[in-house]
Amino acid sequence: MRHVAARLHQSVTASAATTHSTTTTRPPLGRHGVWRPGRTTTPEIAAGVERLGFGALWLGGATADLELPEQLLDATDRLTVATGIVNIWSSTPDELAASFHRIDRRHPGRLLLGIGAGHPESAARYRSPYTALVETLDALESLGVPLQRVVLAALGPRVLRLAAERTAGAHPYLTTPDHTRSARETMGPSALLAPEQKVMRSTDAAAARHVGHRVVGPYLELTNYRANLLRMGFAEASLADGGTDDLIDALVAHGDAAALVARLDAHLEAGADHVAIQVLPGRDDPLPTLAAIAAALAARP
Repeated sequence: MRHVAARLHQSVTASAATTHSTTTTRPPLGRHGVWRPGRTTTPEIAAGVERLGFGALWLGGATADLELPEQLLDATDRLTVATGIVNIWSSTPDELAASFHRIDRRHPGRLLLGIGAGHPESAARYRSPYTALVETLDALESLGVPLQRVVLAALGPRVLRLAAERTAGAHPYLTTPDHTRSARETMGPSALLAPEQKVMRSTDAAAARHVGHRVVGPYLELTNYRANLLRMGFAEASLADGGTDDLIDALVAHGDAAALVARLDAHLEAGADHVAIQVLPGRDDPLPTLAAIAAALAARP
């Protein structure tokens, strides 16, 4: 497995040398990373992700204290840890900046701060997300957080443009390669575009779709994801009752490792710089699937 990790990590290590002076450039991510719910991610998983050669570990549901990202950085040597995302309604810029600086002193240049406004269903004080994001970026910048160390959770054109203009780039969630293509056109050629992609290594399509319906279904009740899927061209009927099979197939790649890699490639060919892989089912150990993907990537000419 050592040669597999070496080949997959080549694009990360080429730019990974850093010294501590609060690095203003974004951390190295490589072409492929891993997305995990924070509540089920352990230092052992982080070490395994690094060992397999993936460039970044994205944490869903991160909190402003950034304690879990710090633990995962402590457990690894070169892995970039990214928050995917810290919700701006449940944190303050002061808290977030203090946590960022604490970690950056210990692990220079290895933290990427993903922030976002989430969805109105989960925030009692939700207001204009665009305005709130601008205010949060202004505050973080004034507190010494380099905005090239920040990415935005962005789906629609306005926030995608904001991500490209003010930060390192965007981290879209629950999207397709077609969305990636549109996002790249909106953002221009230079900004980071790092979508999340759900995968399940199973050649039993019915079983994979069953898991996909269970995972994706709750998102289809949330305003921002519904609006984005409709904007992408899916019909209202596709979003009903946990989503149609066609919708699930578009959002959850399933099959053998080669089929999963083909979906990752589709994002990269559409303009992504990096793809964050979320392995389903989420309760399972992700490392066997990630090892199969790493081997499939490394075996290519």
